[in-house]
Amino acid sequence: MPYLIIINTIEFILMGIDKILAIKHKYRIPEIILLDISIFGGCFGCMLGMLIFHHKIRKQKFLIIIPITIIIYLLII
Repeated sequence: MPYLIIINTIEFILMGIDKILAIKHKYRIPEIILLDISIFGGCFGCMLGMLIFHHKIRKQKFLIIIPITIIIYLLII
């Protein structure tokens, strides 16, 4: 459980940082990094980041992979 809290907090913060970098037209966090962290437990933080920061909500990969990952983790838990 502490692992999931830490990984989701990290993912949420990374989504916020990536949104700020996107607004400033700076070098961004690669999508594969965000997706990998989500798959390894940070899917809840990613979804929260998507909703709060309105970030990656138009990306097909995120709209498909993140909800599926959340469902899998909920079934495991």
